[in-house]
Amino acid sequence: MIRTPGAVLLLWLAAATMCHASVPAPRLLHIATWNLEWLVTPVTAHAARLACRNGRRGPLPCDVASRARDTADIARLAAYARLTDADVFAFQEVENEQIAHRVFAGYRICMAPGHGVQHVGFAVRRDLPHRCGPALESLALGGVQRAGMTLWIAPGTPEAIELLAVHLKSGCPDADLQSRSGACALLQKQSGALAEWMAARPPPRRYVVLGDFNRGDSHFAEDEFWLRLAGGDWNAAPFIHAGQEVAYRNCHRGAPYARAIDHILLARSLRQALVNGSYRHLGYSSLDAVRYKLSDHCPVRISLILGRQLNAVAD
Repeated sequence: MIRTPGAVLLLWLAAATMCHASVPAPRLLHIATWNLEWLVTPVTAHAARLACRNGRRGPLPCDVASRARDTADIARLAAYARLTDADVFAFQEVENEQIAHRVFAGYRICMAPGHGVQHVGFAVRRDLPHRCGPALESLALGGVQRAGMTLWIAPGTPEAIELLAVHLKSGCPDADLQSRSGACALLQKQSGALAEWMAARPPPRRYVVLGDFNRGDSHFAEDEFWLRLAGGDWNAAPFIHAGQEVAYRNCHRGAPYARAIDHILLARSLRQALVNGSYRHLGYSSLDAVRYKLSDHCPVRISLILGRQLNAVAD
């Protein structure tokens, strides 16, 4: 049988196309964390203002109630969510799903329960295979603090990743955990609960812990908080800090923080999946920071390169 050069070329192209189709291209997964600073519904904000006016205790501190957001503020937060373009957001300080959907339109919301109006959770693109997990109640310390929230990406596949969103106790950004500070005592207990959660997921388990740790990012190797998470030796920690080598940038000129307290920790089994240079601290324009009530935190995002299971459509 004689084949012409054109026929041979067509056969080669057909075979190449079939091979390519059988091995779907890997997918970039963009993951972000964002503390939205007292993001509450207009109903809650109104009730808080009335309570403060009448000298009663309301759902919000009075200094927060006086700065409640309007529709334009929430719309601007939603615009920054679109600019961040994450497949998954871990968020903090959000009252409920209703207000979360106004910032993360088109996403599925998974939220941890708890008292008050500050909750952690996830916003996940609906086409991404995922499953909302249980809350991590051990971080709530019997209800006096905020529970964590878990989420599975590509559950039941070799690409599966478990995410944990956290918002740890504020008020102890760099002090000794053994100090007499009540905030530091609570943070010490939370660090133990978080260390236990990670220790229960040895390699090759794949996980990401992200959120507002309320702890500075300097002196990792000497800081008791980070050493507790690392098992006593920062260089042998079961995780990597995605932004450890990146210089801190504030959200905008005049913002209140001098160092990072929003962090993303990856299990070492995900080291090769982390896209080099993908860690980004996405700030606000100075004009927007003046015109709108945004947040005292801004999104922090990384990218992972993962396999074909993430190209499937979620149930």
